[in-house]
Amino acid sequence: MKAAAPSQRQLRVAEEVRHLLADIFARDTIRDHELSGIVITVTEVRISPDLRQATAYVTRLGRSDVDKLLPALKRVAPFLRSQLARSMRLRVAPMISFMADTSIDYAMEVNSLLHRPEVVRDLNGDSETVG
Repeated sequence: MKAAAPSQRQLRVAEEVRHLLADIFARDTIRDHELSGIVITVTEVRISPDLRQATAYVTRLGRSDVDKLLPALKRVAPFLRSQLARSMRLRVAPMISFMADTSIDYAMEVNSLLHRPEVVRDLNGDSETVG
């Protein structure tokens, strides 16, 4: 069975959480030695229908080591939740979990495949055979 699409409220709250987390990461106010000076990009936030659980998808642009930061992000999640509680007008601030966003890496891989000479040739419709 397919999950129901998120409601407008879920989408709105998720986007607000994404903006707030991005702002917190940009200000570099997190006091954790593993995250100090690290640029983290929040690409998407998905939130449960009851608005109590949020999953933030994070990446480091140009780097593929965001998996190594997930334990540190889990450690600072209570601090981030308290920051969200101060800024949002919700009855309960959502619990935050983090996942590495691999969609950018996947898109770059597909892009490089599409630019390979044999693929370009096939896409252009050249009928020459290689061999």
